Amino acid sequence: MTEAEAFIVSGEPRFAPLVDKHGPCVLVTTAPPDNMVACLAGAICSQQLSTKAADTIFRRLATQFGDGVHVDVRMVDEASLESLRAVGLSWAKAGYLKDLAARALAGTIPSLGELGSRSEDEIVAELTAVKGIGRWTVEMLLMFRLGRLDVWPVDDLGIRAGWTKLMGLEERLTPKALTLEGERFRPYRSVAAWYLWRILED
Repeated sequence: MTEAEAFIVSGEPRFAPLVDKHGPCVLVTTAPPDNMVACLAGAICSQQLSTKAADTIFRRLATQFGDGVHVDVRMVDEASLESLRAVGLSWAKAGYLKDLAARALAGTIPSLGELGSRSEDEIVAELTAVKGIGRWTVEMLLMFRLGRLDVWPVDDLGIRAGWTKLMGLEERLTPKALTLEGERFRPYRSVAAWYLWRILED
């Protein structure tokens, strides 16, 4: 990380105070080991919700359709949409979880270990085939579950807002324009993104 931090500061000196203030970038891995289904189920539950609300719903889901900690995909596959809705899921999310469970039982969901040797584009293409899983969700997984150092989530509003503040701009850049700006931080764009989120914390 020391090399990565020096690299992004050389690409944009305005990152230097952020590195000094927040210290080393930490891309924390919090998912259960080699449990891609848990990662994706958690991601579906958390969409458009606060962390607290998402955690509450996931606990209810795991209690009703699992062992209280992990979701049992066979139980989800056999459950009705109405029973999934009863734990606090929207109709859409209930449908997404049914799709995820069916794919898991069919053996088409790769493990975290299997994704280790694949490129970011390959992983995005494979996982966005799951209903309810978009590019942003996969990018977060790449950064915080697989520890990939060169992810640049230009559709993330926090990244766009952080860049606007860092550079003293009056308006946010488009994702296309921000993609071009990010090239100067390759191959450590995840690290640059992590510090942009820290700006919003400040």
